[in-house]
Amino acid sequence: FDDLLHYFKYASSAYSRLCPRPNGNTLLIEKTNRAVKQFSNELTDIQGFVARDSHRKEIIVALRGSASLINFLLDGQLLLVPLVIPGVSAPVGVRVHSGFLAAWNSVVAQVLLVVTQQIKSHPGFAIVTVGHSLGGALATLAAVTLKHNFLETWVSSGNDGSGHNHPQDTNREVRTYSYGAPRLGNKEFAEYVNSELGTRAFRVVHTTDGVPTVIPVSLGYHHHGIEYWLSADPASKDTTFLCCPDGEDPTCSASIPSRGVTPAH
Repeated sequence: FDDLLHYFKYASSAYSRLCPRPNGNTLLIEKTNRAVKQFSNELTDIQGFVARDSHRKEIIVALRGSASLINFLLDGQLLLVPLVIPGVSAPVGVRVHSGFLAAWNSVVAQVLLVVTQQIKSHPGFAIVTVGHSLGGALATLAAVTLKHNFLETWVSSGNDGSGHNHPQDTNREVRTYSYGAPRLGNKEFAEYVNSELGTRAFRVVHTTDGVPTVIPVSLGYHHHGIEYWLSADPASKDTTFLCCPDGEDPTCSASIPSRGVTPAH
C-alpha cells in the first residue's frame, strides 16, 4: 500500500508542465547531470518525465493523463489494432486501443533515448513506469516496451581497460503502476501483459472511479491484472483489496457500473 501511494506522487506530478522535484528528485536540465528529464509531443499533447531515484535505485517514467481536447480525441479512438512498438514482438492476436498506441508511439523514441542514457550511467537500476488515467494506459505500454528494449543490464567491466559499461544478459526488473486507467487492449493483450509483467503490474482503482470500466468488454476489451481496489475512503491497507489476477474480477471495481469520469477519478 505504501508503494501505491509513493508512485502515485509521480503520476500526479506528470500533470505539471514543470515539476522541479517529483518525489524529492531534481529537474534534469539539458546538458546537466541532475535527476529528471521531461519529454513531450506537440501533435498528440502527450507529456511526462523520466526521473532517477538513486536511493531506491530506480529509473521512473511518468506519463500524464488526459488534459486537452487532443488527448480526449485519442481516448475516443477505440479501434483495436495490432501492437506495433519499436523493439516489441507481441504474439499474433494481441491488439490494443489505437489512440493509446498512437499516443505512446509519439514519445517512445524520446523515452528510449533518455532511459538508455540513464541505464548506461546507472547500471543495475530497476525501471518503473507510472501514470494516471490515459497516463496509466501509456505506462502499461511503456513497461512492455522498456522490458523488451532493456533486457540487458549494463555493468562496469575493467577487463578491457576502457572503464566503460558493457551489456550483460539478465532479466532487468520492470514494474508498472497505473491509477484509474481504462481497459487498453483485448484479452490476448491482457494475457500478454500478465505473462510479461506478472505481479509487477499494479493496476490501482479508487472506489467508484468509472474510467477503468468506461470502455466495455463488449467491444472486445479486457483488463490485465492485478487490480488493487481501494474500495473505500479514506484509502488504507484495510480497504485495499487484491483482486483476481485475470483482470476482470466481478467482485472488485467491475462490480460497480461505470459512470465515466466521476469524482473518484
